[in-house]
Amino acid sequence: RYSAVQTHPETPMHSFTLTEHKHIAHLVLSRPEAMNTMHPTFWRELDDVLTRIHREGTARVLVISSTGKHFSAGMALETFAGAIQMDDQSPEGRAAIFDLLTDMQSTFTKLERLRIPVIAAIQGGCIGGAVDMVTACCIRYATADAFFCIQEINIGMVADVGTLQRLPKLIPEAVVKELAYTGRRLGADKALGYGLVNAVFDTPEALLAGALQCAAEIAAKPPVAIWGTKQAIHYTRDHSVHDALEQMGWLQGAIWSNTHVRESVAAMKEKRAGQFTPLSALVGFSEQG
Repeated sequence: RYSAVQTHPETPMHSFTLTEHKHIAHLVLSRPEAMNTMHPTFWRELDDVLTRIHREGTARVLVISSTGKHFSAGMALETFAGAIQMDDQSPEGRAAIFDLLTDMQSTFTKLERLRIPVIAAIQGGCIGGAVDMVTACCIRYATADAFFCIQEINIGMVADVGTLQRLPKLIPEAVVKELAYTGRRLGADKALGYGLVNAVFDTPEALLAGALQCAAEIAAKPPVAIWGTKQAIHYTRDHSVHDALEQMGWLQGAIWSNTHVRESVAAMKEKRAGQFTPLSALVGFSEQG
């Protein structure tokens, strides 16, 4: 379901609601009765939404929040009994697991590779697959009662959609191991201390207000400069300082804009909002002509 600010009709979604206002896209998990669990429809709808946001370029930041007691209880357990077929009876079946997981991983990787920053507003439980999802976001805010749990070990499997790859980049490795080996909960206060979350709020309402305030500040900056900043930070995370500095030179040379700098300075002096060019819409090669 999309708000009236959308300029074209879309197919209603079952897992989320999506609005865009003042260049802020807001995706809300909307199945509180099911603790916002993740099922094949969830994955398909999220993949479609992220693809469209990435291509259109009208939003300058994405906020992901939730409804109900928990942010998300992760993968719906009934999915393993039917919708997802994990054949461990033959080498061919086990090999197919690789392609299945690659497909699932790619959806959360879209959060990381999205041309705009992503802010997760986390209330209550962030469990299993939800940890996979929020670790791919740029900024995480939480309520005081929020907790994170690598649930997969509690149901006899290894977390496999990004938690074990991204979480050690965010908090100490020994803490990741403790959580991953035991399935214990990490509360919001400790998550804040480790740097997993940026701030903790008393209520869901204050949480969302804080997330949207940060989003508004980001949306007020030149979109291409924000794009470049996200590119540089992620490249630096995975490369040496030398390589990252070299990449920074090429990146800055590609996107530098005297106009944006002058407009930013003028807007600050005049205490007004800056006027900046949006990101270009993306059109695939096969769609040309």
